[in-house]
Amino acid sequence: MKQYDYLIVGAGLFGAVFAYEARKRGKKCLVVDKRSHAGGNIYCESVGDIHVHKYGAHIFHTDNKEVWDYVNGLVEFNRFTNSPLACYQGKLYNLPFNMNTFYQLWGVKTPVEARAMIEEQRKEYAHIVQPANLEEQALTLCGKDIYYRLIKGYTEKQWGRPATELPAFIIKRIPFRFVFDNNYFNDRYQGIPVGGYNILIERLLGETEVRLGTDYLSCRYELDRLADRILFTGCIDEFFDYRCGHLEYRSLRFEHKHLDCADFQGNAVVNYTGCDVPYTRIIEHKHFEFGTQVDTVITYEFPDDFTRGKEPYYPINDSRNMAVYQLYVQMASQMPDVFFGGRLGQYVYADMDDTVAAALQLSRRILD
Repeated sequence: MKQYDYLIVGAGLFGAVFAYEARKRGKKCLVVDKRSHAGGNIYCESVGDIHVHKYGAHIFHTDNKEVWDYVNGLVEFNRFTNSPLACYQGKLYNLPFNMNTFYQLWGVKTPVEARAMIEEQRKEYAHIVQPANLEEQALTLCGKDIYYRLIKGYTEKQWGRPATELPAFIIKRIPFRFVFDNNYFNDRYQGIPVGGYNILIERLLGETEVRLGTDYLSCRYELDRLADRILFTGCIDEFFDYRCGHLEYRSLRFEHKHLDCADFQGNAVVNYTGCDVPYTRIIEHKHFEFGTQVDTVITYEFPDDFTRGKEPYYPINDSRNMAVYQLYVQMASQMPDVFFGGRLGQYVYADMDDTVAAALQLSRRILD
């Protein structure tokens, strides 16, 4: 007889929600993770009493009331609102593109003036009927000022190649807001767990047995024998030993600095949109929780090529990769006692609310 009902590979948000739901239904689970901490990419490292988002900024936002009530039933959330800034050649612009941005760009003060300015700039590229790449697509949507100052450099750094070499479909539309509102998300609910994300993960994992520093793929034979079923939240191509080929990702690199000053930039997130700056943004973590500490911690975020040993962050969901992924989905369908979840197991970039919703959906489907 097996010792556990479920072996859960990965102690990130997806695995933790599933473990919580399984435990409520009387299932015994073992969670393993190769990292030295639980929480996956939402893990926070404490520097003094500042909760540092070790793997980049994570702001919980959703329109899904069920998901919002679910996480608030576990921890208390604060009222943080994501209002990033963009810095280009020393000048600051509000994001997302709204009336504050248009005033900073052109001095316009009314929605009518802003719409007219955007249309005037778009006319210059009206001859592009079928955009051949991302640059042409963006220029036809917003014109030169917004594109060259706030989109081009950031996008090229993120993807690691010129915008003229990126497919047009990456930018299907550019959202403009003709109001003076810097709230980045349109979602009804938004915030950060009071005390950081570690508290959320601790509540989810609760009494579940967790083994950290355990690489499932290097000892899968021994671990598989312990449980009836497996939930795998790592890279699906790695699970199958890359038999159908490698899936491609973009990665990130972080440089954290602890500074002896009370406030470095006055905002949680500032994007750097010029190609002359190697990083894409600077994060100042204390602002996620309205910190009043005498010191601060900032993080420089650098886009990076993905190679083995680096963390896969953003799936490159082009036609070639999606074709490879579908081959792995077919292989997975032949394994009734193995389930795949999370951004790596499902090769998708998912916000936290989508991750929670997907884990709840899977738990209802196979646990109930």
